[in-house]
Amino acid sequence: MAANSNTKLTIIATKGTLDWGYPPFILASTAAALGKEVSIFFTFYGLRLLLKDTEALKVTPIGNPDMPMKMPMGPEWFRAIDWAPLIPNIVWQIPGIETFATSMMKKTIANNGVAPLSELRELCMEAEVKFLACQMTVDLFGFEHSDFIDGCDFVGAATYFEESNDSETTQSLYM
Repeated sequence: MAANSNTKLTIIATKGTLDWGYPPFILASTAAALGKEVSIFFTFYGLRLLLKDTEALKVTPIGNPDMPMKMPMGPEWFRAIDWAPLIPNIVWQIPGIETFATSMMKKTIANNGVAPLSELRELCMEAEVKFLACQMTVDLFGFEHSDFIDGCDFVGAATYFEESNDSETTQSLYM
């Protein structure tokens, strides 16, 4: 497919938690399904989304103050409560709470029929989404190329700018 301003999308992924892993893969797979040429530039913590095993990714409630916290089980009235405004931030510092929040998020994902992160990533790969891993960040964090899934291109920022130069949109996922 020839790249022009109507057919190309680039995304920057800088977060590597379970919850922040979904937006780049959902946007990329949707854009690819619509016929766009798509690339995702994974930098800093976003590199974790390219590791071979995504099962270790966790949810980080302390860093997401607007994250709704609804329980994925129990009676309907209990499931409807948004616990986030009721829980003081100090609670998120209790050991094990990230593991609890992650298990609740995974249960919510499954209950709603949303694909696991690894399946969304595989869907993107099948749709020929380009995975651009920031080599500077790989070096900075001491990763090896063998830590990552096959099919990644290890590039610098200049390559990302070249890739995004004629892109319709660049979505920045690092808020």
